[in-house]
Amino acid sequence: MRTVTKRRWRVVLDVLLGLFLAYSVISDTVNARSWWEIAGGLAVVAGSVATARRYPVVSLGIALAGALAVTFPFGDHVPVWVVFVLVAMSYQAGLRMERARPGVLIGVAVTIVGLPLALLVGPDGPGDWAAMVAILVFAGLSPWLLGRYVRVRGELARTGWRRAEEMESRQQLVAEQARLRERARIASDMHDSLGHELSLIAVRAAALEVASGLGDAQRDAAAQLRTSAATATERLREIIGVLREDAAPVEPVQGDLGELIGRARASGLLIESTVDIDGAPPMVARAAYRVVQEALTNVAKHAPGAAVTVRVTSAGAQTDVSVVNAPPPAGPLPGAAAGHVGLIGLRERVRLVGGTLRAGPRAGGFAVTATLPHGAAPGEPAASDVPDDEVELSTSAKALELARRDVRRSLIQAVAVPVGLFAVVLAVAGIVFLYQWNSSELPAGVYEQLRIGQSRAEVASQLPSNQRSARPRRTEPPQPAVPGVACEYYGTGRSWLVDDYAAYRLCFAGGKLVAKDRFTEGAP
Repeated sequence: MRTVTKRRWRVVLDVLLGLFLAYSVISDTVNARSWWEIAGGLAVVAGSVATARRYPVVSLGIALAGALAVTFPFGDHVPVWVVFVLVAMSYQAGLRMERARPGVLIGVAVTIVGLPLALLVGPDGPGDWAAMVAILVFAGLSPWLLGRYVRVRGELARTGWRRAEEMESRQQLVAEQARLRERARIASDMHDSLGHELSLIAVRAAALEVASGLGDAQRDAAAQLRTSAATATERLREIIGVLREDAAPVEPVQGDLGELIGRARASGLLIESTVDIDGAPPMVARAAYRVVQEALTNVAKHAPGAAVTVRVTSAGAQTDVSVVNAPPPAGPLPGAAAGHVGLIGLRERVRLVGGTLRAGPRAGGFAVTATLPHGAAPGEPAASDVPDDEVELSTSAKALELARRDVRRSLIQAVAVPVGLFAVVLAVAGIVFLYQWNSSELPAGVYEQLRIGQSRAEVASQLPSNQRSARPRRTEPPQPAVPGVACEYYGTGRSWLVDDYAAYRLCFAGGKLVAKDRFTEGAP
């Protein structure tokens, strides 16, 4: 049902478009042109509209063929209906053609045929040639390019959304793997710390078991304590082993922040550090260690030679971590970033201690800061804790935003370039027209003094340097029936803005003036 309704709407739209174009043909030709032009224009409209949806190449060819009406001697100005038909059909052809090559070939063929015809056959050769160029470029090429752009944009949008969904799924998988990796690292930390403490408990219990001065009951209790500690150690090793099997191999956190910063300095990093982490719980201390470790690793990878400032301070109920690097002296390394997998793992580590993590550019460098509360429960940080400009976007979201910017930029170019080109052509043509108009004016006094029979050489010094190309054509009197007659046209001084501008015509034959006339555009 929906398909049938859609088809009906398409038919209605095509009929309305055909009626509008037919009206433009009739209204533009009924008063000024031949009935042959009306019939030809209606045939072009019917053929191009009827084939526009199923055969867009044929529709474009018919519309371009109709543009050749400029070269026909139907009248003294450009047929406006050609512009309407060509704009509508060129846009629809560009929108519906799967390949651009047929449209390009048809346009080239019409250009090769039409431009020489307009120059050699048209009633106003140079003027008709310029009109043909303007029609083919601005009524044919520009709408066709716009239609192609809209079609390609739609295809890219559909493909881009499918690609974005795939990239989003991959990004989620990478993020989940990073979280699992960080949890495995945390499990390793738990194994190293708790296993060490349980081993110490077992050793002390064994010492109590053999100590002198204890009764049998105390020795049995010490033996049970040693056995329980050993059992807990074994079960902890089994659980951590399962976690390590589910995630990628990781290296546990080892050493303290002082040793970490010392090793980084020894590797060549320029580090200014302030570390005061006394009083922080073990999990918080390990989270701070991981933040500093990952931040220094990223500096070594992506900002070689940059100075780094490390601040880790514990005060009251929280620990604040800040790792800020300056811009690298030689600029960042080439190539794309690794996907922020390390930062995803850091966010998971910080979240599990109830803290918040911020990471983003700062003053040409990069900053990683974390707030780690000492007694908070694990959870997601509030959205208000992370500034909007520092929220990490997924790769697909960034790619989609860049694609949208490219599309907007391409649309602006597709509209601005033809409009700018048209403005340049119009400005140049206007300057040339005004110069030619003003330099071809014949003073009225000179025209009145001219006498039939005067030689061309005698009056040459009084005539303007240029002739008038824009002149009334429908009201021009017939040329004198004299062999070898040649007529020259000059302006009368009336402005080109009025409707009844006039022109002088001087006709010479055998080097003598045989006729002079003044005719006006508005005259019958």
